[in-house]
Amino acid sequence: MSLLRQALNDQSFVCIMEFVPKPTAQRFAALESIMARAQLCGWPLAVSIADRVGSALDMSPLDACRSFDTPVPTLLHFSGKDRERQDLLAQLPRMDAAGLDQLLLLTGDRLPGHTPGQRPVRYLESVAALQIVRQARPDWLLGAALNPFKYREEEGGAQYFKAEKKLAAGVDFFILQLGFDFQKYREAMHWMQRQPTPRPMLACIMGLTDGRAGMLEHVAGVTVSPAMRALLAAEAAVSKPHARQRATERLALQIIGLRLLGYAGINLSGVHELEQFLELEQALEDWLPRINSLEQWRSAWDAAWQMPGVAPVTFHPPGYHWQQGQRQVQASFTEKARYHLLSAMHHQLFSRETLLSQAFGWSVRRALWSTPAAARVLHGVERSLTRPLVGCDTCGQCRLEDTLYICPETCPKGLANGPCGGTQLNRCEFGDRECIHSRKYRTAVSVGQTHVLSEKLIPCVEVSGRQQSSWPRWFAEPTPVQPAARAKRPQPEIADL
Repeated sequence: MSLLRQALNDQSFVCIMEFVPKPTAQRFAALESIMARAQLCGWPLAVSIADRVGSALDMSPLDACRSFDTPVPTLLHFSGKDRERQDLLAQLPRMDAAGLDQLLLLTGDRLPGHTPGQRPVRYLESVAALQIVRQARPDWLLGAALNPFKYREEEGGAQYFKAEKKLAAGVDFFILQLGFDFQKYREAMHWMQRQPTPRPMLACIMGLTDGRAGMLEHVAGVTVSPAMRALLAAEAAVSKPHARQRATERLALQIIGLRLLGYAGINLSGVHELEQFLELEQALEDWLPRINSLEQWRSAWDAAWQMPGVAPVTFHPPGYHWQQGQRQVQASFTEKARYHLLSAMHHQLFSRETLLSQAFGWSVRRALWSTPAAARVLHGVERSLTRPLVGCDTCGQCRLEDTLYICPETCPKGLANGPCGGTQLNRCEFGDRECIHSRKYRTAVSVGQTHVLSEKLIPCVEVSGRQQSSWPRWFAEPTPVQPAARAKRPQPEIADL
């Protein structure tokens, strides 16, 4: 049994060192010197190897794993950036050959150079990726991401609905995206505890200095508030060693707080040298004997974010402080009218129940349309009608009924099951539009269809079907998709913050 699987089964706190592979011997040697210690304050150490952080040309996690002089407990990432089903399936036998059986499945952030409206870039969505691997390798340990650091209802609510789909798709554990707001950590843990089959959760963390905060402004989905930046800048103005010491102290306290909240472990990012690791371990050893409760921890955490002459720190963006469970937004009249109109049109043409839909289905399933010339005509007709109406890109596998008639192809990543983690106050990671899943959330809440956002697992679009009419396939016999059944694991009780 792998170290990570054993730790999760035993409910033992675990530290995973995140490693972004670079083809330099020095970088690998530095990580191996950390992993040689085997533990952080008695907690077992594993490695997670990131995938396509920079570009599709980055060193692959599997190749990086093979490059270590000494084998280490490894969790591979798989990013869906510019990938299709066959890319994921091709990796599985290679992992079998290497004796690896655990994956963190991510949609991935924006691929460098991807500009909407130019060459379409496909992103294999994490929900679909979970289904694919769970079916192909039922016994593997599979993880997925959750970003609870959202401060508007639409983007936050949609995140949790998508997380429910990941549970249904067979995820074994979650790793939270990078964040610092403990109110959101608590919300995420309480959400998980309400699920029928709770799963362990780990948190991605990083020591935060002013320099790193500036870098994180360009990382999609990470929130560093202006109040946080003011404190970090004040620390940097004292001295670089002072700022580093304060960042290490907060990182140690963050780990202690997460452990007290019931998190299964941490995914530690930004620690690249043994010296940094030892400084963190020393800070933990200083603090652990002094903190025995969440009350004691909270006092120390609050003090670590204070400095004379600096305003009190808040972790949410100014003016935005949505909390999980609040439901106040409503779709506009136009959004609701659009849904009802398209729903009625869909029923008449595609329900297979009305005379019109039966006649339409009969007509598009004639053998005539299977000839190349006629298929091109039918494709052109569908595209000319649906593109102005819903932004259709004729993916060949229409999913509008399951996406409240908001076409997934209008998302730059083509995501159908819910948002990525990169939204910021309802804005798409690409910055040029509102996230379509925020609009979908508002519509679902207003028309009583929220179950669609959490229960319907939408498979990925196959390459072979793109740029073809979806009508003949729609009227073929549907193949139901069943979520993977997973065993329930006991979880520790969660104390209130």
